[in-house]
Amino acid sequence: MDNGASSYRRFLEGDDAGLKELIEAYRMPLQMFILSFAGEEEIAEEAAIETFVKLATKKPRYNGKASFKTWLFCIGRNTATDYIRKQKKHDTVSMDEAASQASDKPSLEELYVTEERNRHVAAAMKKLKGEYYAALWLRYFENQKVAQIAKILHKSEGSTKVLLSRAREALKAQLGKDGFDYEDE
Repeated sequence: MDNGASSYRRFLEGDDAGLKELIEAYRMPLQMFILSFAGEEEIAEEAAIETFVKLATKKPRYNGKASFKTWLFCIGRNTATDYIRKQKKHDTVSMDEAASQASDKPSLEELYVTEERNRHVAAAMKKLKGEYYAALWLRYFENQKVAQIAKILHKSEGSTKVLLSRAREALKAQLGKDGFDYEDE
């Protein structure tokens, strides 16, 4: 699907299945990203839906300068910001669950260890500043490159690298406070 661009192109050419593919592929990642700074699940869900409504109705032009996902997440961020301004809500609530790692037929013990580690990491990430959470989420759960994260967060690449470094240190410190033995791998 070349990161969504071909599906979007097909949608623009009149194939509604292209939009459906985009929604299926990007709804949850976009919603989780928006949740990282919006703080409320309802706002994240509404803003994600509104982002896809914008794609369907306004049909913004994708120029290919960034990956499709980066472009979509920028639209989502702007949509969420507008939505938050309209709602005038500033309370922050973090994500309820973190993505779990998938592997080929792991043993029961491996599943338990992975689930327990993910639970600790998710709980620690919930306690971080929203900016740290967003940067870590995009880097490690969405596999975005620093340049893409910088565009999404409206920062320079240098400040994004510093942000990621500080976010990792904050996560490491939070894991330590929570009694989780952190090991550099």
